[in-house]
Amino acid sequence: MAKNMSATAPLLWYEKIFFGILYTLIWSVSLLPLRVLYIFSDGLYLLVYKVVGYRRRVVRKNLSLSFPEKSEAERRVIEREFYHFFCDYIFETIKLATISKEEMRRRLSVSGMEHIERAIRNGRSVSIFLGHYCNWEWVTGFGLFLPEEAFLGQVYHVLESKVMDRLLLKVRSRMGSENIPMAEIMRRLVKERSNGQLVIIGFISDQSPIVYNIPYWTTFMNQPTPFINGTERLTKKLDMTAVYLDITRMKRGHYNLNVVLMAEETKKIPDWQLTQQYAELLEASIRRQPPYWLWSHNRWKRKPEDFYNAVAKDKQPNTQASNGKGQGTNKDNGQWFH
Repeated sequence: MAKNMSATAPLLWYEKIFFGILYTLIWSVSLLPLRVLYIFSDGLYLLVYKVVGYRRRVVRKNLSLSFPEKSEAERRVIEREFYHFFCDYIFETIKLATISKEEMRRRLSVSGMEHIERAIRNGRSVSIFLGHYCNWEWVTGFGLFLPEEAFLGQVYHVLESKVMDRLLLKVRSRMGSENIPMAEIMRRLVKERSNGQLVIIGFISDQSPIVYNIPYWTTFMNQPTPFINGTERLTKKLDMTAVYLDITRMKRGHYNLNVVLMAEETKKIPDWQLTQQYAELLEASIRRQPPYWLWSHNRWKRKPEDFYNAVAKDKQPNTQASNGKGQGTNKDNGQWFH
C-alpha cells in the first residue's frame, strides 16, 4: 500500500478543517465522468485564456524563443491548444481522487516495458526520467503495469502550503506508488538497496534549478538552458538502469507511455551524458506534440550570470574547457557552461 512520505509538520486544527472541506469538494467533483469534466474544462479554458489571460506573456515568450521557425499564426495555434490542454490536465488531476485502477488501465497504454523487466530480472533498480509533459500526474498509473516485486516510488517537492501538500499526496498515492520528498530520496534508496529491495523511481527533472546550485547547461528548445543534475548523480551512484518515459497524448484522457532505454549500466558512463540525453529526448517529445509541455512555467527566467554571481559570493569557480558545449567546472558535482 502506498504511503505519504510528507515532510511537512502536522496540520493545525483550522488547516484540518480546510483540508476536509477542500478534499470533499474535489472528491465530489471527481465522481463525475470525464466526459462531463471536459465540459467544465472547456468553460475553464474560456475563463483562463480568453478572460484572465493567465501567464499569457510568459507562454508567448517561451513559444517565440522555442519556435522561431514557426509563424506567429502557428505559434498562436500551439498557445490555444496548450491552454485547452492545461485545463484538461486540471480536471484529469481532480479525477485522480476517485478514478478506479481498471479505468486508469483503459486510459493508459504502455510500450517498451521489456527494458524495465530486463533490469529487474538482472537485479538492477530503475531510474525513470520524465518531464512536465502531457499529464505527468497520471504517470502514477504507470505503476499498474510494473513488476510487482519492485518497490515503486516517485520523488516530489514538498509544497509550502501544508494543506495542498497533503491533498496532492493523497491523490497521487491512490495508484500504489509511494511519494518520497526530494530531501529524503538518497537516504531512502540506499536503505531499500541495503534491504535487497529493487526500486523503480520516477524523477521529473525539467524544472529550473535554484541559483545556489551549479546546473548542467545545454541548448534546449533553441536556447541555453540549465538542468538539475541530481537525478543523474543519484542514478550513477546507485548504478541504476536509466530510462526515459516518452508520453504521447492519443486523445482526450488517453496516453501512451513508452519506455526508452538510456543506459543499462550507468555507474561508469561519462558525467552529464544522462542529463544531455534526457534534454534531447524531452525536446523530441515536445517538438512532436508542442502543446503538451508546461509553457506557462518561466523556464528561462535565470541566465548563466545569475548562477555565476550566486556561486561567486561563496567561492569563485575554476573555469576550464568542456566538451564543445562551452566552459565548465565540476564544483559541487555540477557543470558550468557559458
